[in-house]
Amino acid sequence: MKTHRNLLGRHRRGGFTLLEIMLVVVILGILVTMATVKIQGNAEKARVTAAKSEIDGALRTALGLYELDNACYPTTEQGLKALVEKPAGDPAPQKWRPYLEKKTVPKDPWGRDYLYVCPGTHNPEGFDLSSLGKDGIESADDITNW
Repeated sequence: MKTHRNLLGRHRRGGFTLLEIMLVVVILGILVTMATVKIQGNAEKARVTAAKSEIDGALRTALGLYELDNACYPTTEQGLKALVEKPAGDPAPQKWRPYLEKKTVPKDPWGRDYLYVCPGTHNPEGFDLSSLGKDGIESADDITNW
């Protein structure tokens, strides 16, 4: 069997000591923890980006088409559901058609309904559309169209 001289001049057999193995395990644990934190931060950024895209993209476009066809946006009471089902209340839509491809109103990336108000508080000539973000309460992390 091959032996090696260590720093103290003693002979030892090939292989790793328990201390060396434990050191490698600790270093790997630190690296995995750092990678997990980084990935979780990116996942949250992706959710925010998805909510912004939904608000400023598909939902804004669908509401714009609804307004073009019917001369008004759905009311707060009619809500976003008016984009997938013909609303019964006033004002009755003149030329209603489905405005979302999937035939369902999407949820925000955190699984909650988007908030819709028309006429809007922030957009009195239009509508307010928002997601309450990660915390689910009205706060600084909300994603809005204003």
